[in-house]
Amino acid sequence: MTASDHAEHFFYNISQLVTPIGKDAKRGEAMREVRCLEQAAFAVSDGKIVWLGLEKDWQGNADEEHDLRYRAVVPGLIDPHTHTVWAGDRFNDFEARTSGVSYETILREGGGIRSTVRHTQGASLDQLIQSALPRLNALIQSGATTIEIKSGYGFTPEAELKMLEAIGALQQLVPARLVPTLLIHIPPRDKNERQTYLEQICHSLIPEVAKRNLAKAVDVFIEKEAFRTSEAAQIFQGAKKHQRPVKAHTDQFHAVGGTELTCRYEGLSVDHLEASGEAQIKALANSQTVATLLPGVTLHLGLSAAPGRKLIDAGATVAVGTDLNPGSSPLFSMQQALALSIRLNGLTPKEALTACTVNAASALGLEDCGRLEASCRADFLVLQDEDWRVLPYALGANPVAEIWMKGGRYRG
Repeated sequence: MTASDHAEHFFYNISQLVTPIGKDAKRGEAMREVRCLEQAAFAVSDGKIVWLGLEKDWQGNADEEHDLRYRAVVPGLIDPHTHTVWAGDRFNDFEARTSGVSYETILREGGGIRSTVRHTQGASLDQLIQSALPRLNALIQSGATTIEIKSGYGFTPEAELKMLEAIGALQQLVPARLVPTLLIHIPPRDKNERQTYLEQICHSLIPEVAKRNLAKAVDVFIEKEAFRTSEAAQIFQGAKKHQRPVKAHTDQFHAVGGTELTCRYEGLSVDHLEASGEAQIKALANSQTVATLLPGVTLHLGLSAAPGRKLIDAGATVAVGTDLNPGSSPLFSMQQALALSIRLNGLTPKEALTACTVNAASALGLEDCGRLEASCRADFLVLQDEDWRVLPYALGANPVAEIWMKGGRYRG
């Protein structure tokens, strides 16, 4: 970033400025309600928007002026679900899946997540940081200005803490805001060790993470090959005891009650939902929990797409993320996740923009980003075209011309 956070900037002559309105997450048909201003302008000071409206109404002064002629502007995208820190690769898994082996079989036989766990445990803190940095830069270049990053490939408390420390170190190296999440990903293989492991998580790891403020939320993978709902409830209780909101990976392969459980615990979000049915859709529509869709998984694993259209029509709050990870979604572009949610999950362009901005912010418990309004962070994208719809339209090319975060231009 080259511009000072404290400089006053004035951005004007914008062909289109398109943004969701209001800090609250949008539900159902309200996801299509966005504000669109032609020949717009806005002013930034100390990293925040201080004025926004029509160019002709601006009467102030600024240290720097930026003419965005023939360009559209939208809020910076928010990626509410990534696993950006890992070691090793999953090329063998990829080849096995393309030969017909199921993801669950690979996991059961020691591949998948367990393979990444072995490599991540063996990597140094510096190795984790250096391998994650180019992944983060790719996400930023695609338009992501706030990025959630989960642990979960450490398995042991020591390795999980190392992953969270790597996320903290990465925050010092990139201008995007990083939101760390403690993910409890897989249980021990030995069934007799599961309860001991859960107690270790609840009575040792979560308290240490909370004490050091290493993660903002606690996530649990609830699936047949992962944690049962009764086990997830124990972890949720441990998280709540230490003032950490909860989230869940669930309904990816089977609907086993994870969505309903997370809604009962007033979770920030439930993510995946490829196997969700009417009961899960109803639970989400009747809760404040955000339904986060991950279309990269559908594309990469060939799973049925999560029912985005049905969720929105039922009145749920829907967000979209990349799920960037080495195994099920090697998707390094938030803009492509937005575009894929239209093709695969049935969202409209305006719904997809809302899902990737203000609703994604809600999935992370944030209220100061995801929209362009006075008092919000000055995180925004200048597009290559004067029509904002190039953002959801483009496939294989980056429609983002400039990325600004807290009033400074990213030049990565």
